[in-house]
Amino acid sequence: VQLQASGGGLVQPGGSLRLSCAASGSIFGINIMGWYRQAPGKQRELVAVITNGGSTNYADSVKGRFTFSRDNAKNTGYLQMNSLKPEDTAVYYCNAQISNWKLVYSNYWGQGTLVTVSS
Repeated sequence: VQLQASGGGLVQPGGSLRLSCAASGSIFGINIMGWYRQAPGKQRELVAVITNGGSTNYADSVKGRFTFSRDNAKNTGYLQMNSLKPEDTAVYYCNAQISNWKLVYSNYWGQGTLVTVSS
């Protein structure tokens, strides 16, 4: 099983980006998916989570600006980030609880994608 994060880049303040987190391999199901971020010199923090039913929860710092969605048929989650601020600059990591055919869930991390918000 692999988790591939993509979509990062350089954007001006106020701009938008959409991150993708795609799971591939021997997958029976995906439970909770999450996006985390780590800014230089800071600890990794939770940005948003989504359940397999589509319920979401966000960090206060991104509420109203970020939207987490998922396409279960494609085993992919999406983080739409609007009204980006310089303080959103970080490496973003996706995380997912993925089960195999034995219904054993394991925790997986993507490789990280860099988001830079700067003029």
